[in-house]
Amino acid sequence: MKLQSFVEYPFVDGGVCAAKGFKAGGVCAGLKHHALTDESVSEANVAANGVTETAPKKNDLAMIVADRDCAAAAVYTSNKVKGAPILVTKQNLKNGRAKAVIVNSVNANTCNADGVEKATAMCKLAADALNIVPEDVIVASTGVIGQTLPIEPIAAAVPGLVESLSYEGNAAAVNAIMTTDTRPKEVAVQFKLGDVTCTLGGMLKGSGMIHPNMATTLTFLTTDCAIAPAMLQQALSDVVRVTLNRVSVDGDQSTNDMVCVMANGVAGNKEINSENGDYAVFRGALYAVMLNLARMCAADGEGATKLIECVVSQAESEQIAETVAKSVICSSLFKSAMFGADANWGRIACAMGYADCEFDVTKVDVDLASAAGKISVAKNGFGIPFSEEEAKKVLLEDEIRVLISLNSGEAAAVAWGCDLTYDYVKINGDYRS
Repeated sequence: MKLQSFVEYPFVDGGVCAAKGFKAGGVCAGLKHHALTDESVSEANVAANGVTETAPKKNDLAMIVADRDCAAAAVYTSNKVKGAPILVTKQNLKNGRAKAVIVNSVNANTCNADGVEKATAMCKLAADALNIVPEDVIVASTGVIGQTLPIEPIAAAVPGLVESLSYEGNAAAVNAIMTTDTRPKEVAVQFKLGDVTCTLGGMLKGSGMIHPNMATTLTFLTTDCAIAPAMLQQALSDVVRVTLNRVSVDGDQSTNDMVCVMANGVAGNKEINSENGDYAVFRGALYAVMLNLARMCAADGEGATKLIECVVSQAESEQIAETVAKSVICSSLFKSAMFGADANWGRIACAMGYADCEFDVTKVDVDLASAAGKISVAKNGFGIPFSEEEAKKVLLEDEIRVLISLNSGEAAAVAWGCDLTYDYVKINGDYRS
């Protein structure tokens, strides 16, 4: 998948370690017998989980640590069933400050009677090892819901995790948060605030249980820009709404979704504490990073072979454009047609028609586009003749754009999804095994 670039925000390497003053790392705690990474395995892991040195390598515990205290903000799932780490992190971030993140994969620590106790223990384990207070730790988990999280392997692994921390540790951290993800997802950009160069980077995990309703994934962002907690929260909430909150893979909203950002101010810019020009530049950098992470998430949907981008333009309002775009990318029939490279535009019309908003269907135009070209399939609400052969070529590409014009106003919105394939069912039919 090609990254979408912005002239003002050049890409740099490093993900969550790109910004000055952030270390990261990842190790195997042995939370699952086939989830192993280190060449050596602690006796505690073997005893607790039956881990052996012959198991495949896979990190399952990650940490991000700032050299100094950070402003922090987060957005969480609105699912009524919430993972215990969200409850603990919300409490810890009430003061808008943090210094570290600890996150595990394999087990979501959700719907467990001792969940909050275990999430709190993870914060204390990290804090004790880093010589900070537990309230300065963000904790997150992802994986299977409803299974008790064993704390012993995590406790045994934390010393090695802290030892693994480095300013180049982003790859190990990304590896640790992946579950059904097929590839790591990280991006970072630089931006100028006056004469000061700042950096903002992030990493994301997300492949299934992805549906718009705040947060959408586990996403961790870091920046060396100085910005007040209130402005950081405002920027994050605004940008999540137009990026991660417009991604859907399967219509299932996770219980553990969280997006958090830490800003340590190491770059040395004047702290952003109002909606001034510097705030606009910072928000643009956040958008550049989160837009690309959102696209990566959709492109790597479980079993997906194609990224689908639905652009709705000339709407009466942004809300109408967004509602229509989301309705299309969430349609299982439409997603299946894209898998089969079938230009059955009636499925687009159907999905638009049950969108919870009002628009004039007799004004709608629909085009399908990709690197192979563009083809018009509907005009003024009715299908028009087109070459099925040419349409097939367009839809065989791995990145498809659905261009819908409502011809009723000046507002626009975009949403991202993926095709629905046989492999989605295979993956979720044996997820726990």
